[in-house]
Amino acid sequence: MNQRRITTGPMPVRICSPDQARRDALRRGACACIGAGLSAAGMGAAWANETASQRPVAGDRLVLAGGDEAPRPLAPSDVPLGAKPVQVFPFDAAGGVVRDGSRLNKVLLVRLDPAGLDPAVRSRAADGVLAFSAVCTHQGCDVSEWNEAERALLCFCHFSRFDPARLGQVIAGPATRSLPNLPLKVDSGLLTVAGAFSAAPGAKASG
Repeated sequence: MNQRRITTGPMPVRICSPDQARRDALRRGACACIGAGLSAAGMGAAWANETASQRPVAGDRLVLAGGDEAPRPLAPSDVPLGAKPVQVFPFDAAGGVVRDGSRLNKVLLVRLDPAGLDPAVRSRAADGVLAFSAVCTHQGCDVSEWNEAERALLCFCHFSRFDPARLGQVIAGPATRSLPNLPLKVDSGLLTVAGAFSAAPGAKASG
């Protein structure tokens, strides 16, 4: 029977020169920095995505929807009086994030003469500018048009109409629920969100 001789003894030890040891340490440090950088970038992207989907909060500015240029917060003068509504998204100015991660965040701006608004309506407007959800409460289509004869917001899907001067109340169905409105104020000359939507935006089974 063949027998294998097993030799035991100390394992060979690799002795590095000071220069090699320094290079190894630098290599390990570089890998650690790259890993930390990738981790931070991933967390930053996740934060931005979460912020973009978050509903409007007090202090947000408003910027044009679908704009290719850098976000520019709007002033009341950017919304024409008694004309087709302006489509916007809330903008977290501190974080530099447009809240366009959900279509339920799209907002319509319409400007009316403040003198013709009831006090309760005027309190939620900014220099006559009123803000409403752009998603119809009937089946979730976009509310994007303006009916000049009735001075009403119009959904072309099923022709529901909403009265901005009465905080989005339904003028004609099939929608049965008012458009949620978003309170505004003027801060440093800019349109600024003053609070949350009056109700959850979007369609519901009852509407």
